[in-house]
Amino acid sequence: MLGVTGSIAAYKAVELVRALTTAGADVRVVMTASAQRFVTPLTLATLSRYPVLTDESAWDARMPHLAAVHEADLLLVAPATAGRIARFAHGLADDLLSTLFLACTRPVVLAPAMDADMYRHPAVQENLARLRTWGARIVGPATGELASGVRGPGRLAEIGEIIQTVTEMLCPQRDLSSEVVLVTAGPTYEPLDPVRYLSSRASGKMGYAVAKEAAARGARTILVSGPSALSPPRGVEFIGVETAMQMRAAVLDRLAAATVIIKAAAVSDYRPAHRIESKLTKRDAPLTLELVPNPDILREVGAQKGARIVVGFAAETGELVQRARQKLVAKHLDLIVANDVTQEGAGFACETNRVVILDQDGGVEELPLLPKRQVARRILDRVVSLRQQKTGCTGQG
Repeated sequence: MLGVTGSIAAYKAVELVRALTTAGADVRVVMTASAQRFVTPLTLATLSRYPVLTDESAWDARMPHLAAVHEADLLLVAPATAGRIARFAHGLADDLLSTLFLACTRPVVLAPAMDADMYRHPAVQENLARLRTWGARIVGPATGELASGVRGPGRLAEIGEIIQTVTEMLCPQRDLSSEVVLVTAGPTYEPLDPVRYLSSRASGKMGYAVAKEAAARGARTILVSGPSALSPPRGVEFIGVETAMQMRAAVLDRLAAATVIIKAAAVSDYRPAHRIESKLTKRDAPLTLELVPNPDILREVGAQKGARIVVGFAAETGELVQRARQKLVAKHLDLIVANDVTQEGAGFACETNRVVILDQDGGVEELPLLPKRQVARRILDRVVSLRQQKTGCTGQG
C-alpha cells in the first residue's frame, strides 16, 4: 500500500508506482486531499490498476480501506511530509491515511520530503526517532536543490533506493541465495499451418510470479517461457520459446546448472503429426487432424532429479488430489501444486489462485484463494523447507 501526501514530490509517485508494478508488486494507492492537488487519482489508478483510496472511501460501509491495509504486505508512504510524520508519531487519526497507519500491522517505510530547515527542526527529528522506535524504516531524504531554491537535505530519496528498501523489508531472508531456480511458464504453441496453432489458455502469470519471488529471495533465476503478454521480470535470465520441443531443449540445456526446477508451464500434450506449409482453406467436408504426443518434460526432469528439488503443477477439472498424487509419484516429484481450473478465481489468466500442495510424505496443504505472488511465496517456502531437510541445515542461505 502506497500513501501519497501533499508534497511537491508527489509527482514522483507516478514513477514510483510504475517502478513497483514493473518489479512485480501489486500496489494500492492512498492519497491525501492535499496530494490530489499535485497528482490526480486517475493517473495513479491507471498505473496501479486499482481504484485509489481517498478520504471519501472511508464513508463506504463495506470499508474497503481496512480490507486493503490488512491484505497489504507493507505500507510505504512516499512522499511523507512533516505534517504527515507528526500525525503518525502522535497517533492522530484525522484522515484516511493516518487511520490506516494505526490499523496497519505490517512493516512501514517512510520516505520524507520537505524543505531543509523543516527537516532539520527538532520536532521533525524527534518524530522520526519515535517512529523508528516503533519499527518504521526511514529511507532518505536525499540532499540537493529543493523546490524553495535552498540546497540541503529534504529531497525525496531516489526511486531505486526506495524500491531496494521495500524489497529488503519484504524479502529480508534472501533464503534462496544459494539456489539456481529454473522456472517454466506460459503455454506452448504447436503450429498447424502458417496461421493456426494448438495451445491452451495459460497466461504465464503463475510461473512469472514464481520467477519474480525466487529472484527477490536471492536465487539466480532462469525463466523459460512460452508465448505470453507479460514482460520478463527484472533480474531474471529469460529464454522465450514457442513449441513444446523448444521448451524441452531449453530446459534440458540448463538442467545441469539448476538446483531447483519449478515447472509451471502448461505444455501442449500433443502436436500435429505434420505441419502444413500453406494455409488450410475452409471446406464443407470435415477435417481430421493427426496428432502425436509431445515429450513429457517434467517426467524427463524427474527421472534425472538427483539432488535437485523438482516441483510440478497440475491443472485439473476434477478428482484434484487423486490425479495430482498420481503425477507426483509417476514423475518423481518432490512437490506438486494442483488447482481446479473450474473454480472461480483459480482458472487461467486470473490474478489469483487456489491451490493444493502435495508432497512425497502424503502431506496435503490446501491454500485459500490468494494473489498469485502470495501463492508463489508459499511454494518457495516449501522449497526452502525441503532444502533444509535434505541438507540438515536450518539456517538461511
